[in-house]
This record gives sequence, C-alpha cells and structure tokens, in this order.
Amino acid sequence: MIGHDRTNRPLPRPRTPVTPRAPGSEECLATHSPWVHLRLYLTCGHVGCCDSSPNRHARRHAAADGHLIVASLEPGEDWRWCFVHEAFV
Repeated sequence: MIGHDRTNRPLPRPRTPVTPRAPGSEECLATHSPWVHLRLYLTCGHVGCCDSSPNRHARRHAAADGHLIVASLEPGEDWRWCFVHEAFV
C-alpha cells in the first residue's frame, strides 16, 4: 500500500534498510514501562511504542524531532505510517 502526498504524488519508500537502535521502545526500556507494539523511525532508527501504548513514544518522537515516517516492527507486518498525513505510505 503506497500513500500519496498533497499533490497526489506517490510517497517514496526508503531505499536502504534502517537498523533499529534498540530491542524495544527506547524510552520504555529506560523507564521500565510497558509497550503494546513497536515502531521504527526510517530516518534515524529510533524505536518507539505505538499509540495504543500508555506513553505513545513514537508519536512524541515525531513531534519533537520532526522524523515523520515509521514502519511497524511487528512480525508479519510490512507497512509504513506518515504522522503528517496520518496515512499509510
């Protein structure tokens, strides 16, 4: 599934794989907090917890650092999400 930007152009997928910086949500690991699902930032490799998790660290990272595209780190899932467009890309 590919999303489109506001001019209806397809949004690109990353060309090189990104290595996760941590085995779980970086902030949750530091504070011993639980998470529901993990998201990988394709810009920097940051791992954050999803919006269903108590702390929503992935969304917080997007707002704080301007990194806007995440991929699911869940086994069997192959999708990406844009926080600007609130859409799959």
